[in-house]
Amino acid sequence: MTHRTRLCALALTALLTLTPTTAACAAGPGPAPGPTAAPAPSARATSPAELCTAIITKWARQLYEAHDSTYGDYQSMGLSNGQYTILRDILDAARAERGAGSEAAGRELIDRQARERCAERHQDGGPSGGPWA
Repeated sequence: MTHRTRLCALALTALLTLTPTTAACAAGPGPAPGPTAAPAPSARATSPAELCTAIITKWARQLYEAHDSTYGDYQSMGLSNGQYTILRDILDAARAERGAGSEAAGRELIDRQARERCAERHQDGGPSGGPWA
């Protein structure tokens, strides 16, 4: 492999798109390189409702599985006051469901209600009144 060919291969690898620099490399000896791969799409951002659902589900499941009647400190959990209200409501309902049904029924309730309550909370773009609302 010649120095020019190696240089062209490095340029193609680094850029992943056809630019004037890499086009000049194609004019060198040997066959022209094929089409280059398009860059991978960037990761999709997590919506506020999805983030709310994830954090409330995480804490609700952890507290539910501990079989403890406490709720914990919302600030140490990284929850806003509104999210903490949702967490407490969901835990109360899940614990009642566990008493009337089963452990699995309580877990299903946590997942469903966290998704529904967070979607409702963020349906108009999110809560107002500061970061802890």
